[in-house]
Amino acid sequence: MSLVTLILLAIGLGLIGWLAARARAWSFQKSAPQRRTAARPNHYGWYVALWIAVPMLVIGVVWSVISPQMVLQSVLAAPGADGLPIFGFEREAILAEAQAVASGSAQGVFNPLAEPLVEPFRAALQCYNLIGVALMILVGFGTGTFAFLRVRPDFAARSRVERGVMTLLLLASLVAILTTFGIFASLVFETVRFFGMVSPMDFLFGTHWSPDPMGNPENPDPTRYGAIPLFWGTIYIGAVIAMIVAIPLGLMSAIYLTQYADPRLRAWIKPALEILAGVPTVVYGYFAALTVAPAIRDAAVAVGISNASSESALAAGLVMGVMIIPFVSSMADDSIAAVPSAMRDGSLAMGATTSETIRKVLVPAALPGIVAGVMLAISRAIGETMIVVMAAGAAANLSANPLEAMTTVTFQIVAMLTGEGSFDHPATLSAFALGFVLFLVTLALNFIALRVVKRFREAYD
Repeated sequence: MSLVTLILLAIGLGLIGWLAARARAWSFQKSAPQRRTAARPNHYGWYVALWIAVPMLVIGVVWSVISPQMVLQSVLAAPGADGLPIFGFEREAILAEAQAVASGSAQGVFNPLAEPLVEPFRAALQCYNLIGVALMILVGFGTGTFAFLRVRPDFAARSRVERGVMTLLLLASLVAILTTFGIFASLVFETVRFFGMVSPMDFLFGTHWSPDPMGNPENPDPTRYGAIPLFWGTIYIGAVIAMIVAIPLGLMSAIYLTQYADPRLRAWIKPALEILAGVPTVVYGYFAALTVAPAIRDAAVAVGISNASSESALAAGLVMGVMIIPFVSSMADDSIAAVPSAMRDGSLAMGATTSETIRKVLVPAALPGIVAGVMLAISRAIGETMIVVMAAGAAANLSANPLEAMTTVTFQIVAMLTGEGSFDHPATLSAFALGFVLFLVTLALNFIALRVVKRFREAYD
């Protein structure tokens, strides 16, 4: 049974409990109209509904996680599983094929070894689905009965419901934090494994990047794992070239839209500018590879640069800068618009021109939001992959020439993890080390942005 069905079952029984508790609360008021209850009937209903739905949802989620393994163990114990390979991809494919037929998502099997497993899978799925539903109903009935018996005129259901909702909101807010810690822990674990094979000094300060996925994992060549060219390419494309494009254009567009543009023109230009943030990155990659990169190459050849390549850091950086203009523009726009009008009017009243007011009053006052937008744009740029894949190339070059092909950390992560390499090989594990460094850089940028915002916000409060 799917998780959606279990959720609907929990919601349905919770609705029944809500109606029953609400009716019981109304009966209190009818039997003793002069006596006030401690909560409204709806609060009693929500109290019972939460006690039914939440435990059922927890049981349903846990059961949906553990039941597939129980189904698999039941099928493997069947006589039809004797002919399966012991390990390997073929074994997993046969089991997946039989399960797909048993669940109804496929019409028939192609591998003869999967045919005897269809019925065991079907029987196991039916059995454990029924067990899961029965367990959910029993838990819901038990917790619902407990909550329903507590519905009395003097029972403060409102405070209990509000406390329960606050707990749910707290758990929802912890999801992002726990996810971040989970990502960090997984990166740290794999990075430690990689540094057990390759020295951190060779990785962080080496200048040659050429991992060999087919090399001996027991004795890797540490000189092939120098990540300095990747770090340089990431910074050069995402934090230098792209920012040279995005910061001036984004800031000037925000100033124009907030200070000079007619409101009717602003109503058209601002949404059109923000559409850039919704364009898929693969579209930007095609644009960079098919339009911008050839144009840069032809322009370089025209001025006498004969070795210009059709893949270059400049092409990727320019298109990436255009992509992140909305991040800078929107944050700067909102920050400038949020500056109190009294500051602008006072500057103009003192005889300052509009341009002087913008440079000396509005921009300094809006600096926290502008810096936050810039940091957000840099974080977005250094994490970009598709534009780099399609326009910058795969060569790990340590060069300041923007017309040369370069690569970034994100491109190499994709290259290392999408091959056929083993996850015990240092070439594959190097992707986690690169991801860990990128994670720390992004975290540092966010920390810097928060510090800047806090400092300047205190100055203008």
